[in-house]
Amino acid sequence: MIYNRSPMLAYSLMAFGSLFAIVDPFAAVPSFLALTARETPAQRRRMAKTACVTCAGVLGVFAVMGPAIFSLFGITVPAFQIAGGLVLLLAALDMLRAQRSPMRGTPEEIAEGMDKHDIAITPLAVPLLSGPGAITTSIVLAGRAENLLQRAAFLVVIILVASASYFTLILLSSGARKLSPTLLKIVTRLMGLLLAAIGVQFILSALKLG
Repeated sequence: MIYNRSPMLAYSLMAFGSLFAIVDPFAAVPSFLALTARETPAQRRRMAKTACVTCAGVLGVFAVMGPAIFSLFGITVPAFQIAGGLVLLLAALDMLRAQRSPMRGTPEEIAEGMDKHDIAITPLAVPLLSGPGAITTSIVLAGRAENLLQRAAFLVVIILVASASYFTLILLSSGARKLSPTLLKIVTRLMGLLLAAIGVQFILSALKLG
């Protein structure tokens, strides 16, 4: 009922849920721990902060540049929504099987990151947090904004998702030894189910627009 009365609230909640599910900082925690195993807690916090700020910047740039990208390549919004829905479904299938999606970084990228002194930008920010799936979702969600106020709200959503990702990385990495791997897999599968539903909704909405 409240969604019908407040399109802004409905859009903001949908955008936050969609973007947080595809960024999925829970899935990034094991890689974050492995990549920062030799770092102090202060260095780990600094890298997490830099990564999440970078993630917000990347997603924000693509959200703003979405219309220009569509115009440049002659892509319609419904076509991109269908493509985005398929990308989300592929990512969701990997999450439902509790497997790392190749869109979140290949084993080669992770191995290269372990040899780097600072992994905040790559591979943590890109592609672990803001990979192809997150970028595609950002463009699609920005394209679904009906007015300037919703576009501004989506930029705020990006900042909130990045902030939530930062606290998730810090809190879970601090107590990672106490967390059950089974619990993390359950959370990942639930996020995957949500993501699959969002991907299907993107496709259905695009078919209606088309």
